[in-house]
Amino acid sequence: MPASLLHTDQQLLLALNGSDSTWLDNVMLSITSTTTWIPLILVLLYVLFKNRHWREVLLFIACLALIILITDRFSSGFCKPFFHRLRPSHEPALEGLVDLVNDRRGGLYGFISSHAANTFGAWAFIALYFRRHSVTWTVFFWAALCSYSRIYLGLHYPGDILCGALFGLCIGVLVYLLFSFLHRRLLRCIPVSSVTSSEHVQYLLIPATFAFSLLFVALYALL
Repeated sequence: MPASLLHTDQQLLLALNGSDSTWLDNVMLSITSTTTWIPLILVLLYVLFKNRHWREVLLFIACLALIILITDRFSSGFCKPFFHRLRPSHEPALEGLVDLVNDRRGGLYGFISSHAANTFGAWAFIALYFRRHSVTWTVFFWAALCSYSRIYLGLHYPGDILCGALFGLCIGVLVYLLFSFLHRRLLRCIPVSSVTSSEHVQYLLIPATFAFSLLFVALYALL
């Protein structure tokens, strides 16, 4: 990577990383944790099982799991040991400049970001599957917030996030194409259900759960 690009990446990191707020530190620690988003995942599955055939839902879950498997293994199993790019938290040149929360440093290498690849891969697939603005924007903000939390915590450069997100988007689209092919081949006998007014209301549970999770995180960070 050219030195000028590396310098720009470092300067962006320092501009976006950390704050003087203990409350915001605690918020970002919660946002970066997968367990925070378990209610959102459960509501998403609830809406699916309520409105789609169980075989289609199982195919949806299998494809989503495949996305996470590919993005996680490629980012952590190949990219990080291949590129050997130190995380900001381990970069000697940035020692004392990067704000770290509770001295969390993560693994040694950080390119590309697994969080960004996983979340944006999931977003691309979910957006293509649901094709509903409320769901698309909710999951996009979730992916963007989770990804930014890695910069805030000093665990990734913006470049790590950008490349991870782009890779995740590509995998999400490819797996959706696989989903569509398998759906046509294996589930063509499943009748297409009409969209009811109650279904529209149920889909609003997804952004509502996301908003509630953020509110809980904000209040919990005060404790």
